[in-house]
Amino acid sequence: MSTTRTTHTVLRAEGFSCPSCVAKIEKQVGRLPGVEHVRVHFASARIEVDHDARRASVDDLVAAVAKAGYRAAPAAF
Repeated sequence: MSTTRTTHTVLRAEGFSCPSCVAKIEKQVGRLPGVEHVRVHFASARIEVDHDARRASVDDLVAAVAKAGYRAAPAAF
């Protein structure tokens, strides 16, 4: 029996200015192995990700956002 350990990570994003950017980020981050759910909050520039930290690290999430053309960093809160 395998148990999945889901981690909830919140990132602060910079550089996106339109709702279509949301879909671009969600698609890119959602492609990572181990990512179960991605939600980008346009108004607050927050990205919430539920993921298996053993398969997709916070650095992987940040890199995926960068690949979509935007900057992100782990939120302090």
